[in-house]
Amino acid sequence: MSVAGKRILLGVTGSISAYKSALLIRLLVKAGAEVQVIMTDSAKEFITPLTLATLSKRPVLSVFVADEMGSWNNHVELGLWADAFVIAPASAHTLARCATGLCDDLLSAVYLSARCPVFFAPAMDVDMYHHPTTTENMNRLQSFGNHLIQAEHGELASGLVGEGRLAEPETILQRLESFFDKPTTLNAVATGIFAGKHVLVTAGPTQEAIDPVRYISNHSTGKMGYAIAKAFAKAGANVTLVSGPTSLLLAEPSIERVDVRSAREMFEAAQTVFATADIAVWSAAVADYTPAHPANQKIKKKEELFSLELTRTTDIAGTLGEQKRPGQLLMGFALETNDEQENALKKLRSKHLDWIVLNSLRDTGAGFGHDTNKITVIDKDEQIHEFALKSKEEVAQDLVNLIANSLVSL
Repeated sequence: MSVAGKRILLGVTGSISAYKSALLIRLLVKAGAEVQVIMTDSAKEFITPLTLATLSKRPVLSVFVADEMGSWNNHVELGLWADAFVIAPASAHTLARCATGLCDDLLSAVYLSARCPVFFAPAMDVDMYHHPTTTENMNRLQSFGNHLIQAEHGELASGLVGEGRLAEPETILQRLESFFDKPTTLNAVATGIFAGKHVLVTAGPTQEAIDPVRYISNHSTGKMGYAIAKAFAKAGANVTLVSGPTSLLLAEPSIERVDVRSAREMFEAAQTVFATADIAVWSAAVADYTPAHPANQKIKKKEELFSLELTRTTDIAGTLGEQKRPGQLLMGFALETNDEQENALKKLRSKHLDWIVLNSLRDTGAGFGHDTNKITVIDKDEQIHEFALKSKEEVAQDLVNLIANSLVSL
């Protein structure tokens, strides 16, 4: 297995879910990993060091100075020893300490010294998990390049039901295996792997007319889609960019730009190109509904209440996904505000996608209107690829490289 021979530091903090750390240690050891446990003092109130030491076959560490003779647990050496540092459960207190660099216990000192990848698996009650300070701390930790293993939805120790449950040990192990199984990232620009490939990219918002002067739209700027189109062009692809209304300029002569306004126009343009495309990236923010009866003349202000009848637009990704050819690769986007991973997985499956790129509006610096983005990519095998907060140009390169690696493995 992919964690066999890996050195895993497991940080256990004060949470009722600390009992799951025993199960996680058993899974890791069974998979061939070496496990060294570091506990906070509060964690010992929930599970004994003896239990975790017995399972890990190593003494549990929790203090700097081990005895009166001056023996000490070297946090620097521990940070250098590990191939990965997993903090599970990560309490709200520990998230806050690590996010702000507070360092007066062994666990936080090892975190600040670690050169290996660090994974935080939060666990707390639902209101604590969704509190703005906790969200900000998780976003901050991820912006440093750390990995977040999202808490799960379910019944909590308080009796409430919601997000905050520690991810199951099997899920945490799977995330580690997925991380260590990652192939060396191929640089698509350097290899020119997309030479001769035809790539379709949709970008920007759509505008659905209410009357000649008003419309329904969203906050998409098109920056992400344009960056993806440019990244593919630099990697040698022939790119067709179907763009909704944006203020962006496109100077690359190798990219064919097709301007559209409504969801219907975007579908028709994409459908025309889709048949010859080797790869399609659905990054546009297409309206789900459009006015059923747009007025031919400006609607005058009359009544206090004004009702607008809406009808569903064509699902571009879903409709064209049903026409997918063998070997054709499709990537979609999901911008979510709640139950993010669950909703993204539904789109991945229903729209016949090879990848779904998940954005959460709860992540600072991600989504509409920013020059940065923070994404989680789920592939058709439901493997999760997490990326830190980056510029949209860097995110586009990550996505193009991800697709390039899949071509190599075909």
